Amino acid sequence: MSEVNLSTDETRVSYGIGRQLGDQLRDNPPPGVSLDAILVGLTDAFAGKPSRVDQEQMAASFKVIREIMQAEVAAKAEAAAGEGLAFLAENAKREGVTTLASGLQFEVLTQGEGAKPAREDQVRTHYHGTLIDGTVFDSSYERGQPAEFPVGGVIAGWTEALQLMNAGSKWRLYVPSELAYGAQGVGSIPPHSALVFDVELLDVL
Repeated sequence: MSEVNLSTDETRVSYGIGRQLGDQLRDNPPPGVSLDAILVGLTDAFAGKPSRVDQEQMAASFKVIREIMQAEVAAKAEAAAGEGLAFLAENAKREGVTTLASGLQFEVLTQGEGAKPAREDQVRTHYHGTLIDGTVFDSSYERGQPAEFPVGGVIAGWTEALQLMNAGSKWRLYVPSELAYGAQGVGSIPPHSALVFDVELLDVL
């Protein structure tokens, strides 16, 4: 591909549009997506040329691919649910792990001596969140910036745990999917995923 001059605002914005489209397709690619065909469609549309595929064919193909993607999502969700249940069942046997009636599990890494927050309180925390395979999806430690939020404004597993923690404590939480993001998932977290968090309660504000 030929080099492009990106020294002007116009060319940088144009490149940015392409980057955004590429990011979307990379993160959620339709099965068998063809970059060559995408570029042809983009070029034809930009030039005002008629579509090379009629609307009926296009709609039928979109339907096929959409059904394939939905089946893949459902299969991943089912697998994640089973893996999460198995992980939590095995984890509950470990020494030092406490399982609450809700299904939330935790172990105390550091015991603080400060106040415990109520649901209505604002707190400052550091945290590190992973899937059960260790994949990191969010970390205030990596950002180098603590997070502040209301105790009642986060996932149910966090809301429950924070009210049991003294300021200055650091716990590792093992959160069932129904106390996290459930069937919806969010971002890079698949539906029905159990999650692991290291949570450090810095202050009750």
